[in-house]
Order: sequence, then structure tokens, then C-alpha cells
Amino acid sequence: MNDDTHRLRAGQIGFVVAAFVALAAYPLVAGSYGLDLVTKIMIFAIFALSLELLVGGTGLVCFGHAAFFGIGAYATVLLSPGYDPAHLLVLVPACVGAAALYALAVGALSLRTKGVYFIMVTLAFAQMAYYVVHDTPLGGGTDGIYLNAKPAIPGVFELKGGLVIYGFTWACLLGVFALLAVVSRSRFGRALAGIRVNEQRMRATGFATYPYKLAAFTLSGAIAGLAGFLFAVKDGYVNPELMSWHLSGSVLIMIILGGLGHLRGALIGAFAYVLLQEFFKSEAIFGSFAKHWHLGLGLTIIASVALLPRGLVGIPGQIAARLAGRASRRAEATPGLKETR
Repeated sequence: MNDDTHRLRAGQIGFVVAAFVALAAYPLVAGSYGLDLVTKIMIFAIFALSLELLVGGTGLVCFGHAAFFGIGAYATVLLSPGYDPAHLLVLVPACVGAAALYALAVGALSLRTKGVYFIMVTLAFAQMAYYVVHDTPLGGGTDGIYLNAKPAIPGVFELKGGLVIYGFTWACLLGVFALLAVVSRSRFGRALAGIRVNEQRMRATGFATYPYKLAAFTLSGAIAGLAGFLFAVKDGYVNPELMSWHLSGSVLIMIILGGLGHLRGALIGAFAYVLLQEFFKSEAIFGSFAKHWHLGLGLTIIASVALLPRGLVGIPGQIAARLAGRASRRAEATPGLKETR
């Protein structure tokens, strides 16, 4: 790698390290509202990272990803024994496993299709899960169900209180990011990248692409289930909207806004999307117009996509390209400058 590549890689690593350090230090200056908001954003960042593995890493546009998020959340409540706290070390694998199992089943069938058909099949499976909890007593119907006791490790640790949940969510986000960073640089990750670029060529070189895509789909569903678990623990309540196609669309917007193909893009996109949402919902800023916050958010996203085709992570590159272009134009306009130097 040349010096420019080294500097770019160092800058990317520095940004990620600085972001996690800032998040770790945030509780020192945050109030209860800020702590709850950033916890929510970190949960959505985990959710966005799970979809980034599919869309940005493998080239599979899934429009039913909220199903895995919702299954993780509902499993948290349904597997908790009434008013006694569930064992954290049992509940987390169970919730993640439930989401992964459904992802395995959905992926095994939907990955036999391609393009828009894949999008529609994943959406159909998500709607099936939505109506199971919406129309049956299992999920409490439209009213949803409450988590009466937060999970704990008896005598050691209880996942209760804003600061504790914040710290646990931060640790999960760090673990998921590190896991996906290792995966993307592994042989498995390089195979997924090859599938994204040209699946036919990967098959021609001897790769059976279906098992790779199914493994990525299952891992993605498992991570979304972890995000669902964290969401249920934070709010203490779940409802069918956690499985709606609106949420699938929102998390897809997050990774597009942040920049597809970059793990840090999923982080940036989650923060940008939720903060923009809070901004346009603010009655202190927009008054009565705040009830039309969807309009402001939609126009902002359209403008971002039009002006930043590579997402928010592409801003430094665009600035560098413009500066380089200006420097080259200046050099062309003053041809004697180089000889003088």
C-alpha cells in the first residue's frame, strides 16, 4: 500500500476509535434524556450494521429485516419468566438464536430468488411475522406486551437503569463492529465482496455462492435479533410496529445515508437519521409544523442522496477531490509556477 492508502486507513481507524471513546465518555456530561436518546441510536446502529452486512457487504437488498429485530425483541419478553428476572447469559443467546433461526429459514427460501423478487419475498416473510404478533394472543395484539423484569446475572449484574443499559449497549455495539470488521477482512468477507461485485464470476471460479449468502443472511439476522433484545430491555415494552416494513425502510435509509460499503457508514447513518428525526420533531424549533416532520426529513434525505452519492462517509473524499481540482486548475493557469519553484 502507498502512503495515501496508509493515511486513509489510519484516518478511518482514528475516526472509529474517537467515536467509541466519545460514546464511552458521553454519560459524564449527559442528562437522562440524552442518555436514553444515544442508547436508542446505538441500538439502531447495531441494527444498521446487521443490514450493512447484507446490502453493503453482499449486495442483497433485504426489505424485511425488521422481522429479525422484532423477533429478538418479542423473544426477550416472551422468554422472561413473569416478574422474576431472566438469566442474562441464557436470554441473550436465546433471543439471538431465535432471530438467527428465522433468518436461516427465510434465507434458505428467499435466496433462491434474485433482484426485486428477493426484495418482495423477504418483505412477505416479514409481514407474516408481523401479523403473527399483531393478530394472535401470542404477541398481545396491537397493544403489545410489557417486560416486567429486566434480565440479570443473579447476584452479579442486573441490566437495569439508564447508565447500566447504556454501558451494555455500548459494549454490544463495539463487539458487533469488531466482529464485522474481522469478518470483512476474512476469506469469508472477501468472498461476500466478490459476490456483491459479480456473482457469476465467483461461480465460474469455483465458489458455491449460495452457502456464503445464506451464512451472511443468518449472521445478519442474529445481529438484528441482538438489537431487538436491547430495544426491548431499554423500553420494557414491545409492539408489532417493531416488525413493520416502515422500520425495514428506515434502517435501509440509515445505511444509504451513511454510505454503503462502509461499517462506519452504518454508525454515521444511524446517528444522522435519528438526530434529524428528533430535530424535525422539535416543536421548540418548528412549532406546529413539527407534526409534519416526515416532510422535512424526507426532503433532507433526498438532498443528501443527490449531493452525497457516496453517503456521509464520502464527504472528506469529495472535499479532497475539490481541493485537488482547484490546485490543478491553479497550476494550469500559472504554468511558470513550477519552473520558478
